[in-house]
Amino acid sequence: MQKDNIKKQPLYVIILLILAAEAVFILPFVLQRIFRPTFLEVLAINNEDIGYCFSIYGIVALVSYLFGGPLADKFHPNKLMALALLLTAVGGLYLATFPNYFELKILYGYWGFTTIFLFWAAMIKATRIWGGDKKQGLAFGFLDGGRGLVAAAFGSIGVFVFTLFIATDISNSTLIERKEAFKQVILVCSILVALIALLVYFFLKPLQTKSAQKQSELFDRSSFKVLLKMPSIWLLMLIIICAYTGYKATDIFTLYATSVMKYDPIDSAAIGTFLLYIRPVIGVVIGLLADKTKPSLWLMIGFIVSIISSLLFTSDLINANTTLLFTINILLLAIGVYSCRVLYFATLDEAKIPVALTGTAVGLISVIGYTPEIFSGPLFGILLDNPDKITGLQNTFMVLVVFSCIGLLASYGFYRTTKKR
Repeated sequence: MQKDNIKKQPLYVIILLILAAEAVFILPFVLQRIFRPTFLEVLAINNEDIGYCFSIYGIVALVSYLFGGPLADKFHPNKLMALALLLTAVGGLYLATFPNYFELKILYGYWGFTTIFLFWAAMIKATRIWGGDKKQGLAFGFLDGGRGLVAAAFGSIGVFVFTLFIATDISNSTLIERKEAFKQVILVCSILVALIALLVYFFLKPLQTKSAQKQSELFDRSSFKVLLKMPSIWLLMLIIICAYTGYKATDIFTLYATSVMKYDPIDSAAIGTFLLYIRPVIGVVIGLLADKTKPSLWLMIGFIVSIISSLLFTSDLINANTTLLFTINILLLAIGVYSCRVLYFATLDEAKIPVALTGTAVGLISVIGYTPEIFSGPLFGILLDNPDKITGLQNTFMVLVVFSCIGLLASYGFYRTTKKR
């Protein structure tokens, strides 16, 4: 890493990055993860339908990753990130009108642009700059763990607002009552995202680097050629595909709680929120351990834990009578999945990718790495809409087993490659 281009950054910078990094995804993803049954019900769609919405998001994001990466190497992150947050919040106001299925797909395509083209690479580069030479694991641990805390806070606020507008017991409430309550949840979250946009614009300013100022071309082909010759870039693409597929599978935790464990909608939402609260602990601990060894080593461990836990969910051992086993195993899977998610961009320094090319590298890696945005939604949706809900959930976790095994092999290859270099 080029030390002369980076100076120590204030603590409040990483706090702002954490707030922004999760706030931008609250409306497209976190609300449906926490309120999945309610989300599907009030919008009159099923799991496969929302899966295709995610695919449209992923297709738009695919192009946005490629062109948004060089953009992040050209412009300061506060402007890009603030605009992205503000435009995403506007989309939330539209969601609160409960658009039909066609309009919902258009909305997810719009979110694919606002959250990725303007935001993603800028946020990753800013985090890498904050981490400096020796705190990459900690920086990305803070980022992902803090994102979990922000998502949990939004989830708690959402659950509070939702229950506030349900006059009767949830089991006795009407669809109209649940729809109105969820509308208030969406509006509150949209307002909060817009407020965070203002904070980012006015306070995220100490990150300008010499390397960013020297970029003269917005789309430099030579940079792509340099990066594509690095084996570590291709391995990172595969690692992220597998790790992100695992992360997308966390969307079904609340469905498992309702379908298998027989929890009601509020209790299942509470399970989802609880997992978000442990994400910061996992992020910071794994980040610190990675800084003392190598991020790729802990990537391997994360994938191994994911394999073991997912295999348990594919069996019939976990049911409504084994609440303790369910709690322990969902905690283990969260540790495995979140560990991999924390560390895949913390490996940029281990792979010796120049700081000046961080945005371009992130964009290039993400084009392939985040293809689960396109295929995981429909794949999981089709599996989950199986007439036998329990079988559908078990098949979904088997997919996670397969991807975790591939991720383990790719992580080992990355570890060997960087060790030789």
